[in-house]
Amino acid sequence: MRPLLPQWAGTLAVKAAVFITVMCCALAALLGVLVHVQVTDQTVGQARDLALSRLTDATAAYEAGDALRPGAGVDPAGLPTALRELAAHGERGTMVAVHRGRPVMWAAGPADGGRTLAVAVDYKQQARTIEGLDNAILWSSVPAIGATLLVGAFAVSRVTRRLHTTARVARRISAGDLDARVNDARTKDPTRPQDEVAAVAVALDSMASSLQGKLQSEQRFTADVAHELRTPLTGLHAAAELLPPGRPTELVRDRVAALRTLTEDLLEISRLDIGRERLELDAEELGALAGRVVRASGARTEVRVVRDARVETDRRRLERVLGNLVANAHRHGRAPVELSVDGPVVTVRDHGEGYPGYLVAHGPQRFRTEGGARGHGLGLTIAVGQAEVLGARLTFANAPDGGAVATLTLPQSPPGGDGVPDGAA
Repeated sequence: MRPLLPQWAGTLAVKAAVFITVMCCALAALLGVLVHVQVTDQTVGQARDLALSRLTDATAAYEAGDALRPGAGVDPAGLPTALRELAAHGERGTMVAVHRGRPVMWAAGPADGGRTLAVAVDYKQQARTIEGLDNAILWSSVPAIGATLLVGAFAVSRVTRRLHTTARVARRISAGDLDARVNDARTKDPTRPQDEVAAVAVALDSMASSLQGKLQSEQRFTADVAHELRTPLTGLHAAAELLPPGRPTELVRDRVAALRTLTEDLLEISRLDIGRERLELDAEELGALAGRVVRASGARTEVRVVRDARVETDRRRLERVLGNLVANAHRHGRAPVELSVDGPVVTVRDHGEGYPGYLVAHGPQRFRTEGGARGHGLGLTIAVGQAEVLGARLTFANAPDGGAVATLTLPQSPPGGDGVPDGAA
């Protein structure tokens, strides 16, 4: 179902602008009503007092038998019915009504013989005053609301720009750029008030620094451990070669070889973590390279070249990626294992139970395997790291009919123009 509103309608700036506009309109309407009521009461009160004063004079003249002044009369035409009924009950009252196309303030009271004595006072000027006041309130509210909206939008835009900057830095950190920092200007000046956006920026910068420090410590530890293990393992390997033939010797040599492989993998991961790997580019035929990888693995793998391609890449690293994918398919999947080349896209598929859910969702994780599987979980991690150095994209999925599918998409052009991958120093 498509959203009813465009995406920008949900932004903080738009919401703030709408809120400011509604509040300004409500405030202008409230003030306008208060001013209108106050001025109208005052104007009507003055006209009422004038009409009652003239009614008093007319009543005195009527009782004295004198002639009535213009505007006064007994049972005049156009007198509102409500005032006639009020006078019939012996009471006096006033009312604004239209008489002969003009607004008039009527004042009426009882006279002899059940008749009504009334006075009409011209109310045109007062009506114009109230109408002019209403127009002034309306037209002055429009620029006031506009100016308030502009000032509010400017203030909100400054906040939203800082929020967008913080969000961009957070995305860069999520993508692996641990050097990214917000560096909000307010955080560098302690004399300036620290608002909530500055607090979020400080927290994000602090988190990035802490995360970067922990990862660097982990990388140094991994490299140090691998280097320290290398020397004794070399001696252990030499000693194992001197053992007499037999089943125990084979077991020892197998475990020493596994330790050496693990050590070399740790060293390779530490080099990838540092990000100083350099490419040695050369033109390669993907079909021929895939065939060499399969033959070197020694495992039965079906190679299918749908569409061969010639790419400029680092042969050693590409062979490492494909070799790890093929080895992982044989170790954790089931036959048949297929490697297909379709242009710059290489796919390795087995027919086992497929990749674990965490791997498909988040990628391989170091030293994590599922269901008691053999291995140390570094093969796919190294494949992903080497693919990034090549500028390629390595994705993992499960086939609908069963089996794990790893897809390597090589770039059409070599990464970087100087043989150095993006992000390398």
